[in-house]
Amino acid sequence: MLTIDSLLRTSSFVNGFWVDAENGDTFGVVNPADGTELARVSDLSPADARSAVVAAHDAFPDWSARLAEERASLLMQWHDLMMENADDLALLMTLEQGKPISEARGEVAYGAAFVKWFAEEARRAYGDVIPSHDTDKRILALRQAVGVVLTVTPWNFPIAMITRKAAAALAAGCTVISKPAEDTPLSALALARLSELAGLPPGVFNVIPTSRPAEVVEALMADTRIRKVSFTGSTEVGKIIMGQAAPSVKRVSLELGGNAPFIVFDDADVDVAARDVLASKYRNAGQTCVCANRIFVQDGIYDAFLDAYRRLHTGLRVGPGVDEESDIGPLINQEAVDKVVRLLDGATQQGARIVLGGGLIDGAAIGGGSHAPGNTFFAPTIVEGVRDDMALASEEIFGPVSAIYRFSTEEDVIRRANDTPFGLAAYFHARDNARIWRVSEALEYGIVGVNTGTISTPVAPFGGMKESGFGREGSRFGMDQYLEIKYVCIGGLSR
Repeated sequence: MLTIDSLLRTSSFVNGFWVDAENGDTFGVVNPADGTELARVSDLSPADARSAVVAAHDAFPDWSARLAEERASLLMQWHDLMMENADDLALLMTLEQGKPISEARGEVAYGAAFVKWFAEEARRAYGDVIPSHDTDKRILALRQAVGVVLTVTPWNFPIAMITRKAAAALAAGCTVISKPAEDTPLSALALARLSELAGLPPGVFNVIPTSRPAEVVEALMADTRIRKVSFTGSTEVGKIIMGQAAPSVKRVSLELGGNAPFIVFDDADVDVAARDVLASKYRNAGQTCVCANRIFVQDGIYDAFLDAYRRLHTGLRVGPGVDEESDIGPLINQEAVDKVVRLLDGATQQGARIVLGGGLIDGAAIGGGSHAPGNTFFAPTIVEGVRDDMALASEEIFGPVSAIYRFSTEEDVIRRANDTPFGLAAYFHARDNARIWRVSEALEYGIVGVNTGTISTPVAPFGGMKESGFGREGSRFGMDQYLEIKYVCIGGLSR
């Protein structure tokens, strides 16, 4: 059992209290590295979750009326506590999610940075005085908090995905109900504990763990007191949430699936490009929505790139996330392993060739586990000869598999890169300035990384196009998702 006493919480956090499910139900949180149960967490029902709506709704008038400076000060205290407890937060995250401890520490700092950024932005939620159409009138545009916000977040970034939504909403004056992923509720509850210590008022930030997310979210979406939902997850579920928002016309932000191309043009520095592809591909064992899913390499440098990229793999170490030497941890569960195996087997049966890796690594042999129903440590894999009509090319792999594609011309690769319903992130390496402008503008993606494989930062707008969703998180645009614009016309000024 986990014994990080300062942060470990297993009850929901509602209205400033730690509350168990009314019927006493709990669900287990499992370490994906060895299959051990870390803790049992309160399993809220839809009825239990509605108490959070009441709390957030009742807390909203006071919280939204507070000075921006006061909200900012409380958020900064939350940020400071996150950083003071960064090591414990990182260990907790690694134990329940699996990522290497060094990545977990990076995520804690990244997640805390959103709290700091939006604490500062709270003071800058400006409105406008608009030149009037009439000498007798003055026109104002006020920006006011939307209301109660529901955030639904995934397991792959269990702290940062929450803070980049919740911090913006709280800074704007909204109150928040956070529904974390059932695989990783402990990180969310630890954030709630730190928010409590920071002095956030009761009902302002609530966390509701459940093993029945579809039922709970459906019930909450039917409640008209919730005025906004921000969801990160699959496109399939995002479409369901859009439908659930329609009857009460809730505001919706969606950050959905991706199918990121990483294009390496023949004028690129091959060694630098290979390192950037590696950094993009294997972060969190390839379990990110913005990681390279399709690696396109131009004919003239294809062999040189493949050789450089393969050499970089020799230094990668797969192992439990708590091992400081590990570069790649386990996949989150057996379902994730099954998907990677299905996609890889399908590609090889259709003619693709595995260059490196291609299967599981014995968990027991590397200090992890070999628990039933199966080991979840997957070897970093390179596969070439992949065609655009394979499932490996059209689905998110969400695992440590590098699928390599050849291309001949700029026009051809742009067409192929855009030939997907998704449009979250894309990357390319090139040195010709004209090409950099052309390709940046031609790629149909909300985020484009040029000569880099890492693009996430609180100061930039994060979000997608097409079926990868809409709305932006981070940057000054992130506040807009939680603010209404109210037009006020003041007349009778000449009397």
